[in-house]
Amino acid sequence: MNTAEVAPGGTLRVGLNYQNFLLVSGDGADGEPRGVAPDVARELARRLGLSIEWLRFDTAGKLFDAVKAADCDVGFLGSEPQRASEVAFTGAYLEIPVTFLVPAGSTIAVIAEVDRKGVRVAVSERSAYDLYLSRNLKQAEIVRAPGIAASFDWFVERKLEALAGLKPKLVEENARIPGSRILDGQITSVQQAIAAPRGREVTARYLRDFVEDVKRSGFVALAIANNGVKGVNVAS
Repeated sequence: MNTAEVAPGGTLRVGLNYQNFLLVSGDGADGEPRGVAPDVARELARRLGLSIEWLRFDTAGKLFDAVKAADCDVGFLGSEPQRASEVAFTGAYLEIPVTFLVPAGSTIAVIAEVDRKGVRVAVSERSAYDLYLSRNLKQAEIVRAPGIAASFDWFVERKLEALAGLKPKLVEENARIPGSRILDGQITSVQQAIAAPRGREVTARYLRDFVEDVKRSGFVALAIANNGVKGVNVAS
């Protein structure tokens, strides 16, 4: 593999979304990122024989913008059709289910009842599930908050009818609100993948093969287990 195309600057610039606690659990005492995505990134850099420069983002939207602008060589990001028209994605290496949380006393019993007039749904703006809901909700109003924490705060403070989110995170929020309920099933699942700037076709092919290999070899499953992450699956 010609590493000059993957990392034109000679160092692999890896973009991480620190808002997604399932993939990035923060930095260790040594200042190095911890989590499934950093572990996969380290394996990628090891195979390429490159050192890593970590680029930290607090939202998925900002990370996407950086990959699109080629400010990152690779970004660990949810794969969505709207994004795929502007960056090159691998197949998914990990899946995270998405559903809704409703407050105590809500008359909403199932996911299908969320999409109706008068229902306001809090989401983290420009998240993969915001993009999905923007395409699929026809009657409910989407209320976009600047980040996952803010979407929860707005849901509570504005007394909104539903909160969309990654199911493992909603389990935590459910425990914070007595009487609230997580709706059964899932809206969709966020397909976590590796993105590269458009135009680097050799890089894109290499990354796609890399992702399939780390899934097949059990590396991703081991990274999930080693980081104690619950509620996610190795992508099929």
